[in-house]
Amino acid sequence: MKNYKTVWIISMMLVLSVLLAACGDVKESADIIDGVEKEATEGSLKDVSQVLNLIEVAEIASADSAIAEDAISTKVLNNVMEGLYRVNQEGLLTPAMAEAEPEISADGMTYTFKIRDAQWSNGTPVTAHDFVYAWQRAIDPDMASPYGPYLMAGMIENATEIGEGEMEVADLGIKAEDDKTLVVQLERPVAYFLSLTAFATFLPLNEEFVTAQGDKYAASSDAMIYNGPFSLGDWDGTGSWKYVKNNTYWDAASVKLDEIIVDIIKETATAVKLYEQGKKDRVVLTAEYAMQYADDPNIINEVETAVFYFKMNQMRDGKPTLLANADIRKAIARAFNKEELAEVVLANGAEAANFLVANDFVLDENGKDFRDYSKDFTVYDVKEAQAFWEKGLKALGTDNVTIELLGGDAESSKKQQEWFKSELERNLPGLTIKLKEVPSAVRLELDDTSDYDIQATGWGPDFQDPISFMELFVTGSPQNKMGYTNPAYDALIESTKTTYANDPIKRFEVFAEAEKILLEDDAAIAPTYQRGGMFLRNPAVKGIAINPFGSDFSYKWMYIEAAGK
Repeated sequence: MKNYKTVWIISMMLVLSVLLAACGDVKESADIIDGVEKEATEGSLKDVSQVLNLIEVAEIASADSAIAEDAISTKVLNNVMEGLYRVNQEGLLTPAMAEAEPEISADGMTYTFKIRDAQWSNGTPVTAHDFVYAWQRAIDPDMASPYGPYLMAGMIENATEIGEGEMEVADLGIKAEDDKTLVVQLERPVAYFLSLTAFATFLPLNEEFVTAQGDKYAASSDAMIYNGPFSLGDWDGTGSWKYVKNNTYWDAASVKLDEIIVDIIKETATAVKLYEQGKKDRVVLTAEYAMQYADDPNIINEVETAVFYFKMNQMRDGKPTLLANADIRKAIARAFNKEELAEVVLANGAEAANFLVANDFVLDENGKDFRDYSKDFTVYDVKEAQAFWEKGLKALGTDNVTIELLGGDAESSKKQQEWFKSELERNLPGLTIKLKEVPSAVRLELDDTSDYDIQATGWGPDFQDPISFMELFVTGSPQNKMGYTNPAYDALIESTKTTYANDPIKRFEVFAEAEKILLEDDAAIAPTYQRGGMFLRNPAVKGIAINPFGSDFSYKWMYIEAAGK
């Protein structure tokens, strides 16, 4: 999810000429200079404890790759598992469980991978069959995977029919010709297919082990095996955890850390105190601390490709909500000062967002950013917002309404939500915002059942293409779940996969047209900001890789350097 994706996109277009061009962030400059690119010498490591201490603000919602859908869960899986491809330190795709680049058929729809020699943490070989089992499991309707049907449908052969219960999982277009040969059959050319193979849903699973665990699989760290740089440890299904170097990992020589201890700390003051005491090596700063530490030499600034927004639910408990009124949605979308939100409330490098597809995320074949194809929508305008508001209230036949705002329970989330409440109530007379602040797992449950009015949420792209954002809001998408449907929008998104699949320029133009419908015409969602971050980081910590899509971070190449090195 970051802005060093240029080289990858252009190279993908050159290599896959029959195809179109394809959690988000800027890689920390200190890591590019001081990371493993310059190679940590044994001398710089041998006298230093290779134990890293990190903080998360929420629990692991699920460690099952078929179920995981939140940023923390996918981050964990990225560090304890490995797919066909991995995003490397430069933000580029590189073969991982795949021994080398796949053989691709002339029509761009058949991929043949050779699986490298590798083992699971219990010593069992990783084979092509492990990918077949995992992908079939994720598409199985009985599994109720939030991502499997969504990502595979219309892409992998027969996935749509399997998701709808019309075909068997064995009919999915993925086959193991032998232990080392995996063949994937697509229904259409998909330029971003290889980037998907690095995502959590497409990670391999050992059928024998998973079946033996039954319902207990991935309920704790002991009920899993791993093929990635680390194994998960000391996790009982709730609370904190650790990563432990996986000595059976095929590239274990690149892994310098012995252990990463992760504690869940939701209060920034506590996190900063632990950092200052030398007990934590990296901490994200909220606005007041970002300003306090702005001149600290160990501060790290990031702008990511994750975009945040309000999901405005039009249907709750089987009944239309107030937000089914388009004028009410248009009023809310324009009634808060996004510049103030980014620069004062967040004050961490975030940028005001009047768009859905992130800035500096994806380029066309000529190096032109997607945002140059589109424009800003629903810009802050109190006068315009109030005009829509009055019209909407008149249609509803009332002067006063109460709307629930669902959000997170971390300190930074609560601060934002209090600000949203203040802004919206101040600028829209007669509006009362009722805050509902819950843990991440609870919010996901409420989202799944559409049990909210407005939800403060966001999206980091799973792969490097505008459709990773745009397809979220087609009718029936598992991320939609807010009663929104527009056949014209759906048709435009579908055309980018069919009619214009091999016309990158026209495809971007169509995405821009669809973005206008979603944000300006329908105001189905209300963008708030593109995420940024300010971190304090122990200067001895080197080699973190921040990914431009999929999982936020890779810890594979991190190490702790001796003082003075």
